[in-house]
Amino acid sequence: MPRRSESQAARELEALFGARRPSRWVTRERPKIDRIACPWAILRFIDAEAEFLFVATARVFAVAESQGAVAFDIPGAPISHEGERCSFDTLIARFGLDDPALLRMAPIVRGADTDRHALAPEAAGLHAISLGLAQNYTDDHALLAQGLIVYDALHAWASAPDQPRHAWASGAP
Repeated sequence: MPRRSESQAARELEALFGARRPSRWVTRERPKIDRIACPWAILRFIDAEAEFLFVATARVFAVAESQGAVAFDIPGAPISHEGERCSFDTLIARFGLDDPALLRMAPIVRGADTDRHALAPEAAGLHAISLGLAQNYTDDHALLAQGLIVYDALHAWASAPDQPRHAWASGAP
């Protein structure tokens, strides 16, 4: 079961939403990397019933206000890029998420989202998968649903860091 700092996560959720549940989050349409990683982390570690809205960039803050949602992954939002860090990093820090696999995923997401693939060898692959998903799904919620599967798989991989490497060689017996 994923770990988290229960008190910090609960305090942050309360600060952002009060007693309103499920929590509601809004970001720019056509989600990719960070805008799928953040909902994944919210659903898996913060609020399993959270709702996500994807809207035109110009409407994010108006929709946040009218829907009682928290904007994310857009400049000026409570959860967004901070310096070299991406929104996923900000979410992890703000909610005190301390799951070791989640922390192992962070540089992969950051590298993919900020086009700094040297941060983690897996970043380029995550970037490619995210762009491919966006080409295959035109509905943002369908795209998110598929992306959740990708992040579940990445978390499972990150949860077992001592897995044997795939070393099949051509012509091996």
